[in-house]
Amino acid sequence: MDYTVVVPTIGRESLRGTLRALLAALEGGPERGPHEIIVVDDRPAPGAPLPLPAAPGPPVRVLRSGGRGPAAARNAGWRAAATEWVAFLDDDVVPAPDWPARLAADLADLPPSVGGSQGRVAVPAPDGRAPTDWERGTAGLASADWITADMAYRRGVLAELGGFDERFRRAYREDADLALRALDAGHGLVLGDRRVAHPVRPAGFWASVRAQAGNADDVLMRRVHGPGWRARAGEGRGLLARHALTTAAGLLALAALPAARSRRGAAVAAAAAGAWAALTARFAYERIKPGPKTPREVATMLVTSAAIPPAAVRHRARGLAVHRRARSCGGPRAVLFDRDDTLIRDVPYNGDPARVEPMPGARRALDRLRDHGVRIGVVSNQSGVAKGLIGAGDVRRVNARVEELLGRIDVWEFCPHDDGDGCACRKPEPGMIERAAQRLGMLPSDCAVIGDVGGDVAAAAAAGARGILVPTGRTRPAEIARAPETAPTLDAAVELVLGGRRRR
Repeated sequence: MDYTVVVPTIGRESLRGTLRALLAALEGGPERGPHEIIVVDDRPAPGAPLPLPAAPGPPVRVLRSGGRGPAAARNAGWRAAATEWVAFLDDDVVPAPDWPARLAADLADLPPSVGGSQGRVAVPAPDGRAPTDWERGTAGLASADWITADMAYRRGVLAELGGFDERFRRAYREDADLALRALDAGHGLVLGDRRVAHPVRPAGFWASVRAQAGNADDVLMRRVHGPGWRARAGEGRGLLARHALTTAAGLLALAALPAARSRRGAAVAAAAAGAWAALTARFAYERIKPGPKTPREVATMLVTSAAIPPAAVRHRARGLAVHRRARSCGGPRAVLFDRDDTLIRDVPYNGDPARVEPMPGARRALDRLRDHGVRIGVVSNQSGVAKGLIGAGDVRRVNARVEELLGRIDVWEFCPHDDGDGCACRKPEPGMIERAAQRLGMLPSDCAVIGDVGGDVAAAAAAGARGILVPTGRTRPAEIARAPETAPTLDAAVELVLGGRRRR
């Protein structure tokens, strides 16, 4: 069974234990092991060397994703993979000694209708005492559906769905979102027999308050999957309604203080304060009762039970503002094309609009995207400007002719620099893709990039966009081998982007 293991990380020391256990499991049966292990370093900037174990085994490749969150890191990993299956592990799990063999058995002979397989997660319980509130929360991972602590997907399914939705910037809900989209697209998800242990990470005093940031992600889930998303994802109702009531009572008590000198004002302030105190006490009791009741745990629960309701409401309000126009991920919202040898035949350093000739099927491919409401852009290296062979005006006149022949292009970006100029826009640098996405009012992760050389897909990867290579006679074999996705024709590349979407 051909598979790649992808491990996103922010450089935690636990990564060493994850990889050490995985490599140790391969010593007895490397023939069942992965084709490759890809570690995606998602730290915003390079830091200390990652804690990688020095051990023999399959190659471990390290990629960087620029601190854009675990969804973007996983996307960078699977897009760099070259196998049918991609298995995702968190950087704080410990695979069982037979994990590789059991994974291979889980994936073997699965019918094409099955798009993903989940491993079994065990959270070790503390010895000799009841678990804390934080430990109980982590223990919930053992019964969670489709979590990427250990989840394998067919690479083709990931490509069809556009991968993880990078609007989820935290390690929260991005796995449930992908699973629901996979199920909606008709792909089955099954539970396998392989196992990983998920130790409880140390947590600070305010960890439960910081976790309330997930309320903003819940807004995005509702926008994308509708009001019934919690039931479909195996989630309970949550406590937001009660948190809102607690917060409202507290705010009313504070607002009534200036009027407390009057009998009526004092009554309102007292009633509101009493309601806030009762709701907060109930919440704290529910969290303290099942725990170890140590002085530190009780103090933590009392203080954070007062802080959690307003934090939850604040993050909910933030989510409503940020995601007010969110819609289903549903694949790329825009496609950015290379120009020469992708949309039109390459005439070196062409400044003559009369010499513009569309590539076969280019107009039909662009019209298909327009029919589906997908925006269209062009990102093109034009080093002839730096060389003095053509001017920027020549480039624009040629671009205008392209629009005459192929229809409206929503955004044009071209780089006038040459190799060695040190610019941030010449592909494989991501600058043009980032600018085009910004002008379209979206993120690079909302875009796909289609081109004919390795620099096109490398620029897409650097920007966090999806890259598809359509080889031509000038495409080198090594570029084809490295490309995350290839298509034989422009029309086939557009079919990959649309992923079976129906015409509007």
